[in-house]
Amino acid sequence: MQQTRDRLASFGGYQKAMRLWDLFWEDSQILLADFRGREIARQMTRCIGSISANIEEGYGRGFGRELDQFYRYSRGSARESRGWYIRARFLLSAEIVAARVALLDEIIGILVNTLHRRSQRR
Repeated sequence: MQQTRDRLASFGGYQKAMRLWDLFWEDSQILLADFRGREIARQMTRCIGSISANIEEGYGRGFGRELDQFYRYSRGSARESRGWYIRARFLLSAEIVAARVALLDEIIGILVNTLHRRSQRR
């Protein structure tokens, strides 16, 4: 993944979201082997992809309240993704699920803290 030198590339939540996408790419190979897993993989493709996509869109629109709204969208997608990983526990190993949930918790924490800091500045 090639990153540009801007504020987006240095945002830890974005970096972790892109890492999660790479990991999900590997996880999806396991999910796609089962007919139930294919449906889970479809949902996860959308919600995991939207974590970083919403951050990208927010940065593309500016750095005001609109960015905050896209952080909120991203946080919602991260929470949804965490739920899908928990649901996928029948197909993915306990270690994979625990690692992905922990990474999602980090992403959610970064987004919550970022939103809190930004609101304190106003």
